Amino acid sequence: MTINETNFGKIEISPIAIATLAVETALSSYGVVGLASRSKFDDWRRSLLRGVYAHPGVTVSVDDGAIVVDLYIIVEYGTRISEVARSVMHRVQYTLEQTVGLPVGAVNVHVQGLRVSGPTLIPWKVEP
Repeated sequence: MTINETNFGKIEISPIAIATLAVETALSSYGVVGLASRSKFDDWRRSLLRGVYAHPGVTVSVDDGAIVVDLYIIVEYGTRISEVARSVMHRVQYTLEQTVGLPVGAVNVHVQGLRVSGPTLIPWKVEP
């Protein structure tokens, strides 16, 4: 996608670079434990085209000069899902606008699952 074109040349940013920014931002958000594929077909396509589709769980497109990102996330059980999704939306939008310099049209967050952590061990004092 072309950002700026001058007499000296043009600046292009790959959708994979934008996807990398979106993935790193989403994974660093509170409550997000991973990304999920949209379908089994996506897994199969990614295994065939390793370099082209580098990130599972994210798609990037451009609509009328604005970036549109779809993220498929897995959320930690016990967190408020709506707040985690809203936080991911705002953080990804802010990061992309500041880093890339293009407007972000939409960040669509799809919660694909929950991860339940193992049981928490509580040390009990045992009297002899």
